Amino acid sequence: MGEPQVENQLNISLHIVEEEVNMANNSTNSWREKYKRWIEIGFNAALILVCLSAATLLGELYYREGGKSTWMNSLVQMVGFPILFPILFLKKREESKDEDDLIKNTINSNNEKPSVWMFLSVYVFLGFLLGGSCMLNAVGLLHLPVSTFSLISASQLGFNALFSFFLNSQKITTYIANSIILLTISSILLVFQPDDSSSTGSSKGKGYVLIGFICTLFGSAGYALLLSATERIFRNIMKKRTLKEVMNVVIWQSFFATCAILIGLFASGEWRWMKREMSEYKLGKVSYVMTLVWNALAWQIYTIGLLSLIMKVSALFANVITALSVPLIPVLALIFFNEKMSGVKVISMILAIWGFLSYGYQQYLDEVNLKIELSKAKEEAEVSLVETGLNHRAN
Repeated sequence: MGEPQVENQLNISLHIVEEEVNMANNSTNSWREKYKRWIEIGFNAALILVCLSAATLLGELYYREGGKSTWMNSLVQMVGFPILFPILFLKKREESKDEDDLIKNTINSNNEKPSVWMFLSVYVFLGFLLGGSCMLNAVGLLHLPVSTFSLISASQLGFNALFSFFLNSQKITTYIANSIILLTISSILLVFQPDDSSSTGSSKGKGYVLIGFICTLFGSAGYALLLSATERIFRNIMKKRTLKEVMNVVIWQSFFATCAILIGLFASGEWRWMKREMSEYKLGKVSYVMTLVWNALAWQIYTIGLLSLIMKVSALFANVITALSVPLIPVLALIFFNEKMSGVKVISMILAIWGFLSYGYQQYLDEVNLKIELSKAKEEAEVSLVETGLNHRAN
C-alpha cells in the first residue's frame, strides 16, 4: 500500500508543478498582451495627433495661398484611399495561410454572416456621412481662422458622448464627464477670443463667420455620429475587429464619400476653375499639387489611426485623443502662420490636457477593475475544480 500512495503523491506534486508553470506562463503572456495593447494604442494616438494637425494646417495653407474650392478641400480628405490597397492585399495574403482552419470553424455560422446588401448599405451610409462632414468642415475652415476652427471642432467630443450613450450604451462616469466639461470649456474660451490671424481666402464679414461657426459645429456633430455608428457596426454587424475589417471600412466609406464629393464638384462647376486656380497659386503649381497630395495622405493615415482606436478601445476614447489636438494646432499655427498666442489660449491648452488626463485615468481604473474581475473568476474556477476533485475522491 505504501508504494501506490507514494506514486499518487508524486503524481499530484507533478500536477501542481505543471499548473504553477502554466499559471506563470499565462501571467507572462497576459502582461505582454497588456503592454502590446497599450503600445498600439499609444502609436495610433500619435498618428491621430500628428496627421490631424498636419491635415488641418495644410487645409489652411491651401486657402491662404490662393485656393478657393471647398469641394476640392473636401475631396482631399478622402480621395487618398487607393494607397491603402497594398496594405489590404498584404493582410489578405497573410490571412490566407489560415483560411482552411477558418472555414472549418465557421461552416456552421455562415448563415449568420451579413449579406452583401447589408455591407453595401453600411458603406454607403458611412460614406455619405463622411462626405457631408468633410464638406461642412471645409466650409468652416474657409471662413474661420485655423485656431478658432480647431477649437470649435472640440465640440465633437460632447456630440460623441451623446451619440455613444444612445447607440453604444457608453457609460458617462464622473471622470469622463469631467473630461468632456474641461474640453468644452477650453473650446468656449477661445471661440470668443479675438483672433488676429486670418487666411487670405477667408471672408471677414460677421455673416460669413457665423456660417463658418455653424458649418464647423454641424460638421463636428456629423463626424461624431460617424464614429459612434462605426463602433456599433463593428460590434453588431462586422463581428470581427481585425485590421482587415478596419481597412475595408476605411476604403469603402472613402470610396462612396469620394463619389458624393465628385458629383458635387462637377455639379457646382468648380472643376472648371482648377487649372486657373493652380496657375494662380502663390507658391507655384508644384506646391499646389504637393499641398493636396500630402493633405490627402495625412487624412488617410489619420482615419486608419482613428478606426484602430475605435476597434481597440471605444469611439469616445478616439474622440478624446482627437480633442487633444485642440491645444496642439494653435501652437503649430503660431509657428507656421505667425498667429498670436494669448494667455487665454494657454489656459485653454492646460484645460484640454487636464481633460485628456481625466479620461486617461478612467481608462486606467477600467483596466484595474477588469484585472480584479478576471482574478476573482480565476480563483472561483480553481476552487470549483478542487471541490470537484475532492468529491470524486470521496465517491
